[in-house]
Amino acid sequence: MNLTELPGAELIFPGLKDLHNGKADTVGALLVAIASTRLTAAGLNVPKDHLVPEPELALYARLQAERDDAYPYYNALLSSLNSFCNALELSYRYEQSQ
Repeated sequence: MNLTELPGAELIFPGLKDLHNGKADTVGALLVAIASTRLTAAGLNVPKDHLVPEPELALYARLQAERDDAYPYYNALLSSLNSFCNALELSYRYEQSQ
């Protein structure tokens, strides 16, 4: 399965790239930090040395500074993140059972 086709991949993979390049404060990197445990357990390489503490608060603060609709957008991002994690975990379990 091509992981870039999973729902939310357009946020997660750029975030992973940002973290690998030392950028921890992008929206994608913060989303990856929020779900780093789930993503790692499902087989993704998440660089732990660049994760910010309390990424949920950092993401919301960033959105509040940039947008008038920070709260609904924050919730939409978390929903996309959860969709990606769920699909990735299913894919990982499927691959492990083969």
